[in-house]
Amino acid sequence: MNTRITSVYRVKADASTIETRARGIAVEQSVEMPLEPIDDPFVINDIIGRVEEIKDTGGGWYEVRVGLASITTGCDGGQLINMLLGNTSLQEGVFLIDAEFPPDVIAAFAGPNIGLDGVRARVGAKGALSATALKPQGTPPATLARLAYDIALGGIDYIKDDHGIADQFYCPFAARLPVIAEAVHMAAKKTGIATRYLPSLNGDLDKMRAQIALCRRHGVDGVLIAPMLCGFAQVQTLKRENPDFLFMTHPSMAGGHIDAAFYFGKLVRLLGSDASVFCNYGGRFGYTPELCTRISRWCLEETPGLKRCVPVPAGGMELKRVPELLEFFSRDVILLIGGSLLATKQNITRETAAFCDAVRRF
Repeated sequence: MNTRITSVYRVKADASTIETRARGIAVEQSVEMPLEPIDDPFVINDIIGRVEEIKDTGGGWYEVRVGLASITTGCDGGQLINMLLGNTSLQEGVFLIDAEFPPDVIAAFAGPNIGLDGVRARVGAKGALSATALKPQGTPPATLARLAYDIALGGIDYIKDDHGIADQFYCPFAARLPVIAEAVHMAAKKTGIATRYLPSLNGDLDKMRAQIALCRRHGVDGVLIAPMLCGFAQVQTLKRENPDFLFMTHPSMAGGHIDAAFYFGKLVRLLGSDASVFCNYGGRFGYTPELCTRISRWCLEETPGLKRCVPVPAGGMELKRVPELLEFFSRDVILLIGGSLLATKQNITRETAAFCDAVRRF
């Protein structure tokens, strides 16, 4: 049976043109041609997109719901976003705000490998979790390893690469990963906390596969990946090939025509994100508390066939905000602290411990 994904758009239009515009989106996101020449019954009945509902939301904006044939995605991550937004992303005044996925699509993509419960189990946690990022860009491997060691001594749960640290000549992946992994393992033996290192993947699919193989050789069982940079299909493939790995997704390039709550809370979860990093309210990116609530809710909602994804608010994170943020997000969260922790320099182990204690007390 051919099921349909209900794709939901926010569209700017006049009352006199919204029906035409809605039909245009349905056609553009399915057959991308005039309908008159089409005479194949399969295409007509099973492939062409259908306008399901148009709702006036005020101020010249409308909510348009379009049914798109699930089979047109080919169960491929890249083709999924192509069918949901594709050419329509080139039009003004159209935003993808949601999509309702039928059970066969959920089963095909399968979502997180380990989800919230697995992310906690990796580090022996029961409640909220802590994380930080290794920075800045340009730092050599040995210096990053020392930084990772000092942070891990403070008992943090997860240490990730900054997403801008890739495979540059001054900090090659193959040189960076072994020394940082060893530093984190050494610190974990002292603290008794199984701190995990998440290196940032980069490059084409073959290169990323080689990076994951290197991770395995050095006892690393999770990675950071940016779906908008590397491609949805690569995330889907790597997640499927490495079912024991934790995948944390980074938000780089995720602004634009896709609603943030849908992208961070629903889409990357479907593709396989175990932990979804997004912009925290009160930080430098202007996200509102209401938006952060929607992201967190969609990451964590009970969906048959999908493990829950951990929301990871980041940006504007400071030790003094921990009680406020845990009250807001509750226990099912990773608080990702960055610059304010790194700024403590020689006191970083002590400040990390204070941050982690505050997170674990909730």
